[in-house]
Amino acid sequence: MCVGMFLVLLDVTVVNVALPSIASGLGADPAATQWIVDAYAVAIAGLLLAGGTVGDRIGHRRVVLTGLGVFGVASVACGLATGPGMLIAARAAQGAGAALLLPGSLAVITEAFPDRAARARALGIWAAVSSLALPAGPLLGGFLVSSGDWRLIFLVNVPVVLAALVAVPRLVPAGTARPERRGDAPGAVLAAVGLVAAVFTVIDAGEHGFRPLTVAGLAVALVCVAGFVARERHANAPMLPLDLLRLPAFVGPNLAAGAMNLVVNGLLFVTTLFLQGVQHRGPVAAGVALLPMFVPLAFLAPPAGRLVARFGPRPLLVGGALVAALGAAGYALLEPASGYLTLLPALVGLGVGAGLFTAPVVAAAMSAVPAERSGLASGINNTARQTGTALGVAVFGAVAGGTAVPGAFVHGVHVLAGLGAAVWIAVVPLVAWSVRRSSPTSTRSG
Repeated sequence: MCVGMFLVLLDVTVVNVALPSIASGLGADPAATQWIVDAYAVAIAGLLLAGGTVGDRIGHRRVVLTGLGVFGVASVACGLATGPGMLIAARAAQGAGAALLLPGSLAVITEAFPDRAARARALGIWAAVSSLALPAGPLLGGFLVSSGDWRLIFLVNVPVVLAALVAVPRLVPAGTARPERRGDAPGAVLAAVGLVAAVFTVIDAGEHGFRPLTVAGLAVALVCVAGFVARERHANAPMLPLDLLRLPAFVGPNLAAGAMNLVVNGLLFVTTLFLQGVQHRGPVAAGVALLPMFVPLAFLAPPAGRLVARFGPRPLLVGGALVAALGAAGYALLEPASGYLTLLPALVGLGVGAGLFTAPVVAAAMSAVPAERSGLASGINNTARQTGTALGVAVFGAVAGGTAVPGAFVHGVHVLAGLGAAVWIAVVPLVAWSVRRSSPTSTRSG
């Protein structure tokens, strides 16, 4: 299960340092380059809740095996892609496999370790391995691209997936199937199509302005949102129970989680383009340069969880948001020829802020609902974060544009510095209002 989760998170970040090589090799324009990242995030966000429901119905081991198979085949397709369209479609298929793996891996561990102490140890290992994927992605991607071909960043998944497919039936208990659990296929379709249409609208508007096709994408997105709300209001087994949206203590942290991923992953996307497209750094140098963002993000999460247990989530949420706002604002100092020391404080600020923010925002969302709905709450929180990633890459990529004119690109980065800082600052009153004061004993880490 750690292997599966590691691959899911690795493919969120490993592709970023390869984007210039991919764009050059396949002739991808800036919009297609954004979709190479976003197709993966959109598929995860749109199918994540459905993946958890399917696992409940037919058993999580079966779903994990299916997810591994889909992810592996899609990785081969990514590695063999002959054009941007084929790669984008394969990335979407990877995301579909990831949407089965992500909730399934956690559910399998929960079922396999009924003893609470053993489960806590197992989940701690799972979280630690997962967090290592974040700094490993840029490094591994940089080395693979520089040593051969960008296709290796996808093909390297294949032997790992094959080993996992052999190991899972031997090591993972079959688990319990609950065929009586109903899904919400219409809701899942409306959510996925609406998110795709929203991301398309943002990317297309940045590339072409508001042409008729862009307006049509916006209309589809709005219709799907309205249809999704209507469906969830009347569905017997809604994918997103609307009563949860009447709980500020649940809605606020999930909006904040989406905002976190929007800014962090949006700035990650443009930072990669800046390092390679503007400053012409190699893939390895770009991967190493990104480590100050990912190392704090990965290694601050465990101690932040312990601080949540002691002080409650609100102080860390406010402090993390303010630190991350300073980091985002630091991008306003960049110029095309800026030295790395100009970028470093911005990366560290984002990494430290997000590292302080991640554990408490999950804890706040989970503690807002009864324990029997914790699985659903976790799925919604993950969906909110993946939706933020998809929209962040779309919005930030559209504002920054391509790197062919470095001055124009950097001007866009300056605009994004203000936007990113403003989003983080807006998160402060949001969490201060919505996250209730929690005593150490009443706060659950989720």
